[in-house]
Amino acid sequence: MIPIFVDGPAVEPVTLPEMKAYLRLDDEGQDDLVAGLIRAARLMVESVSRRLLIEQGWHIVMDRWPLGGKVLLPLSPVLAVDSVKVFDAAGAATEVALDSVELDAASDPPRLVVSGAPEPGKARHGIRIALRAGFGASPDTVPESLKLAIKILVAHWFENRGDVVGSQVLPPDAMALVAPFQRPRL
Repeated sequence: MIPIFVDGPAVEPVTLPEMKAYLRLDDEGQDDLVAGLIRAARLMVESVSRRLLIEQGWHIVMDRWPLGGKVLLPLSPVLAVDSVKVFDAAGAATEVALDSVELDAASDPPRLVVSGAPEPGKARHGIRIALRAGFGASPDTVPESLKLAIKILVAHWFENRGDVVGSQVLPPDAMALVAPFQRPRL
């Protein structure tokens, strides 16, 4: 099973004005740097928590259906499944009706139960599931503690530019905010 990033969030969980206020930064000369740090901090929090914060489009590519048609999805939280396609040996796609696909987004990991779908004809990458994952499309859908972890991380990087401080992935206070959201590895 291979997750493939398709399109990214339209917004970041923490806005530039919010971050500048947190940093007590008034001038606009550092805006590009701060915006880049916000994006990098979101990616770091997503990596450590193994959860996507803002709505993103992804494809999940698989060779075969698992036994019983229960697909454990590697992304969380899942908002919606947009399409499920099965490819024959020639590469032609057959769309699986979404009414034969059941998303259990409340499970961790999220599960997709597919019934009545044809077997792929391709030996590799014969199934493609298009989905949207994240807490939601706007910053207000992201848990406040994860947004605060981003702010702490951006502030840490902003204040310690070029300094290597230990080998820790996140500062301890940011890690404490992310820890309750961490997903175990499959």
